[in-house]
Amino acid sequence: MKFWCATAFMKTKQLVHIAQLLDEAGYHGLMVSDHLVYPKNLQSKYPYSPHPDGRPIWEPETAWPDPWVLIGAMTSVTKQLNFTTNIYVAGHRPLLQLAKEIATASVLSDGRVALGAGAGWMKEEFDLQGQDFSNRGKRLTEMVEALRAMWGGGWVEFHGEYYDIPAVTMEPSPPSRVPIYIGGHTDAALKRAAKVGDGWIGNAYPVEEAKMYIDKLKGYLREYGRENDNFEIICGLYAMPTADLYKRAEEEMGMTGTLCMPWALGNPSAGDHAGLAEMSAAYKPFIDDFATNVVAKCQ
Repeated sequence: MKFWCATAFMKTKQLVHIAQLLDEAGYHGLMVSDHLVYPKNLQSKYPYSPHPDGRPIWEPETAWPDPWVLIGAMTSVTKQLNFTTNIYVAGHRPLLQLAKEIATASVLSDGRVALGAGAGWMKEEFDLQGQDFSNRGKRLTEMVEALRAMWGGGWVEFHGEYYDIPAVTMEPSPPSRVPIYIGGHTDAALKRAAKVGDGWIGNAYPVEEAKMYIDKLKGYLREYGRENDNFEIICGLYAMPTADLYKRAEEEMGMTGTLCMPWALGNPSAGDHAGLAEMSAAYKPFIDDFATNVVAKCQ
């Protein structure tokens, strides 16, 4: 079982040091969340909202640091920790710019980055970027194929319905295949993951709900003839985190990775400008305890 630490809503300046602590403790990876802006006049409904009006669970002033700038900084202070986005709204970003950013991060990290991409739900972000919201799913599916073409090294090109790139060179190219994980648990998202993804990243669910989505995903993988592929299945579980829980999830459901947030078991209070000693004192005990009692026992 691979343990990916979720970092949404954490303070931006804490995250580079958090990456160091996770690297030293032996976690598999760290996930960075994504949003471009929070519109003052937000009409789109957040699909995971517990509120009747569909508003997001975060405040408008919540920080969403740029994922690839942040991942680049974190790769420079770690040796084995992997990084991915959960979930990057790729559909309203320019294809070539995104391909360049991820390839650069892959080179600087010696291949320790993956792209976790989703179709997105906030129409306002697409409008502000001048991108069509209505065909975002189809464009994302094609974007996955186009990104892989752009990362091929040497002279590359891609010709599709939404993206048409003549022969170009784009260097540096990644030193190895960049995994692309597809996020979301709608039928469309699960089908997209099964068709073109190297894996799937879900939300956090009660165990039985997680099993339902994973069973659907496995059905789509069989439909596309990919049931024997090396495919990552990553999601969180709403249950007390124990080694036994994750061993059963791997054996009985086929999960290959899970989302965790060890410090959520306590209440770290290191401020945004805390020094390294204060940061370690606040977070390290929770990170190390979870690594010893759960992560190490699931390897």
